[in-house]
Order: sequence, then C-alpha cells, then structure tokens
Amino acid sequence: MKVAFQGEIGAFSEEAAGRLYPDCRVVPVPAMEDVFQAVEARTVVRGIIPIENSLFGSVHINYDLLRTHQVRIAGEVKLRIRHFLMAKPGVRLEGIQRVLSHPQALGQCQTFLREKLSWSEVVPTYDTAGAAKLIAAEAGFTSAAIGPARAAKEYGLEILATDLQSHTLNYTRFLALAPRDAVRPAPTKNPLKTSVVFALKKSIPGALFKSLAVFFLREIDLYKVESRPLIGRPGDYLFYLDVAGDSAAPLLQRALEHLDELTTDLRILGSYPHGETWDGDQKNLS
Repeated sequence: MKVAFQGEIGAFSEEAAGRLYPDCRVVPVPAMEDVFQAVEARTVVRGIIPIENSLFGSVHINYDLLRTHQVRIAGEVKLRIRHFLMAKPGVRLEGIQRVLSHPQALGQCQTFLREKLSWSEVVPTYDTAGAAKLIAAEAGFTSAAIGPARAAKEYGLEILATDLQSHTLNYTRFLALAPRDAVRPAPTKNPLKTSVVFALKKSIPGALFKSLAVFFLREIDLYKVESRPLIGRPGDYLFYLDVAGDSAAPLLQRALEHLDELTTDLRILGSYPHGETWDGDQKNLS
C-alpha cells in the first residue's frame, strides 16, 4: 500500500502514515499539492496531510486544497509533537547562526528560539526532516535544524536540546486522503465524523447562524468550524465544519439537505472514524 506525504524520510507526516497504515510503503513528495495530485492520479492509495496543530493553529493551505481537489477524507490520527534541536557532531549551542525548519515547527518553538537562540537567523524550509537533511549536507558547522528525533538519527546529526515546543501538550492532527470514488473503509469501533465545506447564500439573512442551527435542531455535535476567504469574492468566506455522525445516516442526511437550502457549493469532504491519539512515547492514548 503506497501512501504519499509531503517532506522527507523522518518527518512527522511519515510517522502519521505509519500509525494509520502500519504496513504501508511511504512515498515522500516535495509539496502539499503533490500529495493531493498523487491521490487523484491513483499513483498512491492514500495521502497524509497535517490539518491543524494545537499550538500554531490550522494548516490553511490544506483546507484550500481539500476544496479544489477530487479527494475525500478517509481517516485521521493525532500525534504528540516533540521538537528537537539538531546539528552536526561538534556544533555547540552558542555557535549556531542559523536555525532551519518548517514554518509550523518554528511557530511551535518560538519561545525557545526567542529565549535560547535570539542571535540566530530563523530560516523557514519545506519540511522538518528536510531541514535536517539540508544541515547534514552543508559544508559549514554553524547551522541547526528543528525536527523529530528520528530525523537526527536518519541524517547523522546530534541532538543539542529536547522538547523545544512552547507547551508540552503539542498535538498535530493529520488526515488521510483517498480518491473521491474510493470504497469506504470498513466499520471500526470508533464513531464516525463528517467534514463538509460550503459558502453562504447572501440572500438569506442570518445565513451563518441558520447553517449551524440545522445541526443544533437535530442535536448533532459540531466539533470544529473553520473559515477561509473565498477566492474571487472578496469579503465572502468558505466554512469548513466537522460534525458528529455518518453522512449516510438518515438524521445527518436530513441536516445536510437542510444546510443545502441555505448555502452554495456544499460539498461533503468525507465521513471517517475519530482518530486515535499517540503520545511522545508512541503510546496509544485513545
């Protein structure tokens, strides 16, 4: 089973792929959109993307790509994210002039960077493990990377500092993507949730309130509401919802039919099991 993820071997997304699909063959790709394209083209069976972090918020590009690509959400997993400072053997903290990592990781570690490496240049890169790979290939000894411990092992780096994240309870939620018409996964012990995206009809006063009320009136839980600007329509927004239940269940079907009357461009992104949570010691907390 081939599973695509953005980044290099050793990245957190690779770990997420292994948690969801333990026997998979991972396929690293350069950009987030490449994951979506690989799933659409069926060169892989699944794709793994990060969607939100408990410290640094949503990965907005992936919300936008969910709407513009013909994929559906087939699963999720939550990983506890621990960041490590790594460099070539012999490098010391006081000698570090540049720190490389993915912007999300840099944001999650901003307190450490401000207090312990305030003199260093912070350089955003395409991936945490990719930052480690770049450091390992450099000729100099004045750069460091922030990323997972396994990336240090993968690229022969030494860990100089541990647990750089600004809060110990740092979790990232990853989604598994499948082709739009893929067979739905077999039932699991975990209850299902459904993700949808829509725009509001301008002609309906209080449309946002009414769109959320279709779930409240049927006592259906809302887990998350995310808004994104609607490209080409300044001042208008797309809304992403995660709600309890299976889109094929009669109660949620009626709610979505009601929602369709109030909105435009309504799209069901997928119904999938609640994801398991893994802590830093790789223990399943679910």
